[in-house]
Amino acid sequence: MKTGKLKTIIRIIASAVVVVLVLTFLTLLLTPKFMSGVTEGAMIAEFYDEEMCHDVVFVGDCELYENISPVTLWENYGISSYIRGSAQQLIWQSYYLMEDTLRYEKPDVFVFNVLSMKYNTPQKETYNRMTLDGMRWSSSKIESINASMLPEEHFIEYVFPILRFHSRWNDLTEDDINYLIDKDKVSHNGYYMRVDSKPVSKIPNGMPLGDYTFGDNAMYYLDKMVELCHKNNVELVLVKAPSLFPVWYPEWDAQIEKFASAHKIKYYNLLDCADTIGIDWNTDTYDAGLHLNLSGATKTSVFLGQILRDECHIKDHRGDPYYEKIWAPKIDFYYEDIEEQKIKYNITDN
Repeated sequence: MKTGKLKTIIRIIASAVVVVLVLTFLTLLLTPKFMSGVTEGAMIAEFYDEEMCHDVVFVGDCELYENISPVTLWENYGISSYIRGSAQQLIWQSYYLMEDTLRYEKPDVFVFNVLSMKYNTPQKETYNRMTLDGMRWSSSKIESINASMLPEEHFIEYVFPILRFHSRWNDLTEDDINYLIDKDKVSHNGYYMRVDSKPVSKIPNGMPLGDYTFGDNAMYYLDKMVELCHKNNVELVLVKAPSLFPVWYPEWDAQIEKFASAHKIKYYNLLDCADTIGIDWNTDTYDAGLHLNLSGATKTSVFLGQILRDECHIKDHRGDPYYEKIWAPKIDFYYEDIEEQKIKYNITDN
């Protein structure tokens, strides 16, 4: 090969490498970090840093990741669990997260929170991004993107996020520099902790609906969840978390009960069990009933953990050196966060 031609090839390759490196840097810089403020956008990606040894994997929206504490499940029952939750996670996104989870491990139980059955079509790009961007690339992510996109969204912008976020220059903060490569943990095995409280001032009744029937698309993916779990010998458990708002209508509850009975799967309406759980709406929520705080999540987890132990026969791993080694730093991080939040919210122990 002539020297001139070789130099040309080398220059082309070098230029291509430089372009790739620059685009990679800009993508890392301009993509939202979710390290402060709305940290929920960073939670989906945290799953992949786990040692895959979970008996129970939860999938669903904020009613799970703010109301269930995996550390409480571990400390009280030796249940190793993880919450693959995200803001306004739609049922097809939950389904594809279940598929994605099975690429790495096979839990004994998947728990799905049924509130998202109210949505039959894609809702908001912002929430789509908080679920989809954190997933690793696979056929499950591709299918979830295609199922979730609104008409104004474009698949190519998920492949190359810089096409979507190229205009964030004016919104860059110190977080975008500090967390360019590595990010802090923002959750406790998917649990978003809040220790402050704001009492319920009014219990919403909900506006009457013209039609309470769940949509065909939502039901289609609920059927797919049953099929996926059956195929992989994983038990599917449906729950309605104990949150007062958004309203969970009795007509919706009846449809889930009928579906669970027909498919011989378990369904627990934890909202109806709030008194038994011991939830005090004056002290156990941090936002007037939308989500539980640490106190409420602890009570709910103790209640649900007993169900998982007694009715789903989840094994107690306490005393097992392998599990104890994994959970020890998680517990330390958990209680460090509690103390830091007490200082942040000026909370003193009585």
